Amino acid sequence: MISGGCLCGEVRFEVRGSVSSIASCHCSRCRKAYGAAFGTVAVVEGKDFVYTAGEALIVSFQSSARVNRPFCRRCGSRLPIREEWDPLVGIPAGLLDGDPGTKPSSHIFVASKAPWWDITDSLPQHPEWAPSEDFDARFEQLKKT
Repeated sequence: MISGGCLCGEVRFEVRGSVSSIASCHCSRCRKAYGAAFGTVAVVEGKDFVYTAGEALIVSFQSSARVNRPFCRRCGSRLPIREEWDPLVGIPAGLLDGDPGTKPSSHIFVASKAPWWDITDSLPQHPEWAPSEDFDARFEQLKKT
């Protein structure tokens, strides 16, 4: 089990399974939401994710047609993204308390990365989603059903 929480410690969660992947997203929305060159996200199965405290403190901002970006109303920390249409949960990796058992495996949306940031590691770089993670296509398909 992996635990995590926000900066003030009022919102807490657990992952009762494993982190399937970690990626650094360089899209303009993640850059703005994280206030950094990229956002690093740990991905878990939704069935393995549960809030254990502070859910009443969670508010969100609808940043696009498919994504709400939750945060703690007390401290402002970004919180995990859980969407009804998606069986996966994206957890800002910095919220995790311990070792998730995996390391970042790729950079996504590098076509829109900050011009002032150079990626200097040897991880794969994808212009948009990694080939196995086309969430936009999955979302469009779900809207048709």
